[in-house]
Amino acid sequence: QVQLVESGGGLVQPGGSLRLSCAASRSIFSTHTMGWYRQAPGKGRESVATITGGGSTNYAKSVKGRFTISRDVAKNTVYLQMNGLKPEDTAIYYCRAVRFDQDFWGQGTQVTVSS
Repeated sequence: QVQLVESGGGLVQPGGSLRLSCAASRSIFSTHTMGWYRQAPGKGRESVATITGGGSTNYAKSVKGRFTISRDVAKNTVYLQMNGLKPEDTAIYYCRAVRFDQDFWGQGTQVTVSS
């Protein structure tokens, strides 16, 4: 089992920045793809950004150029740096660790972009 704990959400004005963190309970970055997903009210959950064990990254078109996913292997922590936030980025953001036989999710952290 792996526990994922997100933090860093909050209320921010349009154009502002936030950095989300996802701390894993053990070292899994070499074996699992880590990702950030989000779910806005009334909508389905969507992928925001992922990073593979080899370090390859992928972003949703809506956040490319504004968000950056990274990881600190020593701290077992994945980050999502979010710049230029827009009201449509408002959602609960979830961390995920997945491989062919395992799929773990965090509890989520709320991000609200509003003036």
